[in-house]
Amino acid sequence: MQEYAHRSVLLAESVDALAIRSDGLYVDGTFGRGGHSEAILAKLNDKGRLWMIDKDGQAVDYARQRFGTDPRCLIRQGSFVQLSELASEQGCRGKIDGILLDLGVSSPQLDDPVRGFSFLRDGPLDMRMDASRGMSAAEWLAEAAPEEIAEVLREYGEERFAKRIARAIVLARESGAAPQTTQQLVALIEAALPFKERNKHPATRSFQAIRIFINRELDELRALLDDACDLLAPGGRLAVISFHSLEDRLVKRFMRDKSSVGYLPPEVPVVPEERRPRLKLVGKPVRAGEAELAVNPRSRSAVLRVAERLS
Repeated sequence: MQEYAHRSVLLAESVDALAIRSDGLYVDGTFGRGGHSEAILAKLNDKGRLWMIDKDGQAVDYARQRFGTDPRCLIRQGSFVQLSELASEQGCRGKIDGILLDLGVSSPQLDDPVRGFSFLRDGPLDMRMDASRGMSAAEWLAEAAPEEIAEVLREYGEERFAKRIARAIVLARESGAAPQTTQQLVALIEAALPFKERNKHPATRSFQAIRIFINRELDELRALLDDACDLLAPGGRLAVISFHSLEDRLVKRFMRDKSSVGYLPPEVPVVPEERRPRLKLVGKPVRAGEAELAVNPRSRSAVLRVAERLS
């Protein structure tokens, strides 16, 4: 298995934001290549614990090779949405001191043409984070209705020419030329667009949208956020690094709603139990600084938001 370089985004900022206790229980819900996990482990003593979770089988294999003999570590392949089940299994609901999510696609996934995530490299049109299950991008595009394709491109990619691109894909497959590789899909997208945007690859939005849909990324993020307050211990923190506006909007809205009472009519003198804040915001959103941007251009769109569970 070829390894591709990976730089963990906002590494120091996100780990510092967890305010790690040396004997605490922490979760890296998107292990990737372990940069965040390694930094968390460095702050734990022999009583501390770290759960490492990733959908990607290659990432999990790497985690087992690197940390499999460390008794502080529990390694699982799967989505972070399964954290609720894992916490119940381990008797740790409401006892987790910190959850870290580094959303989106990792550098090794982008850089490996076989994975099909990149519109810059030719490879099979796959895009699955867990390549062992589910439908690939090529399989979905081969059978989805044009209306469904357009809706995905519009909702998850904010692509204004979604209908044009969907029509081009359907016409191609009707002529026996359904896209099977990343560059075949790129060619269809480029031909469908009436003009090119300056400083933006024409396939950026479509590839993002298809990847999010194939991997159910926003659905799984919503599910994890719904469970987060019940998973965290009092004083436990949730730190989420987002890379595009759809993810960040979800995280921002969730943290805002759970940290405020919201509107109450004047005749309600006491805040009802169900309306009391369960979280408090920790600091302001954090973005990569100039030093990180200089060595890792992919960090330019990263936003870190942090919230802490109230007692």
